[in-house]
Amino acid sequence: MVNANHNLHIVRASAWYDLLATAVFMTPWTATLCLQGFAVLSDALGLQRPVPALDVTPMLFANLLGSVVVVWSLWRLRHPSRTVGHYDALARTLFAVWQLYAVANGASCLILGFTLLEVVFAVLQSLPVTGETTSVSTPGFQPQS
Repeated sequence: MVNANHNLHIVRASAWYDLLATAVFMTPWTATLCLQGFAVLSDALGLQRPVPALDVTPMLFANLLGSVVVVWSLWRLRHPSRTVGHYDALARTLFAVWQLYAVANGASCLILGFTLLEVVFAVLQSLPVTGETTSVSTPGFQPQS
């Protein structure tokens, strides 16, 4: 159980994590550099599952996903709420399921690092909340009644 203000901090922290982890996937150029970095890391760790280079269609989906997650992150930073945290926890649960499915079917084990954070933030945002929020430090935020 967490207090309501701590819950809003968790929602914001998950948004910052998403912003940092996915902004790189917004463009084909940055996504290519990121995937090349993952490939180097995978080789350095001696992992048996390579990180593939993406052709144009999978890259499009990576760019779309990166763009949507960045916008969702900015929304959560600007308008954190318990409800938004619940929707984010649901999205994280879905992401974790599909990441586990991908790894089980041959994707790089590096994905599991992201999966761990998806599960942690999903659980934290799903914890019961006590009390009500006091002040919110997000500029322009107006609590909804």
